[in-house]
Amino acid sequence: MTEDNEDFLDEEFLDANNSVDIDDENKGLYEHLNITVDGNQEPLRIDKFLFNFRQNSSRNKISQTCRAGNVVVNGNPVKQNYRVKPGDQISVLLTHPPRENTIIPQDIPINIVYEDDDLVVVDKEPGMVVHPGFGNWDKTLVNALAFHFQKNGEKSDLDRVGLVHRIDKDTSGLLVIAKNEYALSFLAKQFFERKTKRLYWAFVWGNVKDDEGTITGHIGRHPKNRMQMHTYVDGSQGKHAVTHYKVLERFKYMTWVECKLETGRTHQIRAHFKHIGHTLFNDERYEGNIALRGVNLPKYKQFIKNVFDVLPRHALHAHTLGFIHPTTKKELYFESPMPQDMTDAVKKWRNYLEN
Repeated sequence: MTEDNEDFLDEEFLDANNSVDIDDENKGLYEHLNITVDGNQEPLRIDKFLFNFRQNSSRNKISQTCRAGNVVVNGNPVKQNYRVKPGDQISVLLTHPPRENTIIPQDIPINIVYEDDDLVVVDKEPGMVVHPGFGNWDKTLVNALAFHFQKNGEKSDLDRVGLVHRIDKDTSGLLVIAKNEYALSFLAKQFFERKTKRLYWAFVWGNVKDDEGTITGHIGRHPKNRMQMHTYVDGSQGKHAVTHYKVLERFKYMTWVECKLETGRTHQIRAHFKHIGHTLFNDERYEGNIALRGVNLPKYKQFIKNVFDVLPRHALHAHTLGFIHPTTKKELYFESPMPQDMTDAVKKWRNYLEN
């Protein structure tokens, strides 16, 4: 069995001395640099200084990074003509460090809900991997977008599709993709600083006790099952994670919840709800693909099988996405309706309880 490339994201581009906490969902998309300027440094424009320091980044990329406010010197954002001085403390957020693999455009249907010269918003279908990686080198959302841009004659200053964030293969819902370096840097800062508006819908096993609540606990690798993440309440391992939830509808043995994340850890919703005894419905990796709640009757077991048949993946959907547009500086807000498989599951649960 191959591992979804969204599930466990690589750390190869993170600065070992980085004191900034990068959310796991964005690992591999951003690189954070902390630089102390040498005492013998001659005055030099910061774009030239960073180009010399990071030669695999273009001058244009560095210029757009400055323009987006992602280059900070001694606590203040600077423009590309700032001249560095000895002792300056420089912090840089660079988008998408270079990858070796080439993106091959592929004609794959995708649901584009918004598009302009700077960005595109996609409502991703479940089952589609976002970016090529181990075990999934093609037929991804990025391959589909590359074809879409090529077909429309898009002129972009990106050497590949500008991913700002990612979601798991079997999670459905909204994603924003940048079309140029400035848009990518501007959007990246909002995700990096957790200023976007995102809500997830999830179906979880059992009747969640409280109508609203917060789950807090460090998330790290499971001590025995390396394919899972685990919640460490004592903070002994992993990284700090906070999930807020609200119950939207109860189905006696299953609950529909809305989730808002303060952090973006790998499998955060999946691990947190398993920790409180409410594993995501039909989440095979977390043993949610068996009847965890209900009665021990053949009719009920057959019903659960029927629901699994119409919803053959973990029940998680990226429902909303809001952010500030890089050019207009106006807020854009999108809502994705519940996908058909989750809608069908809701109908079956309602019918079952009524009858």
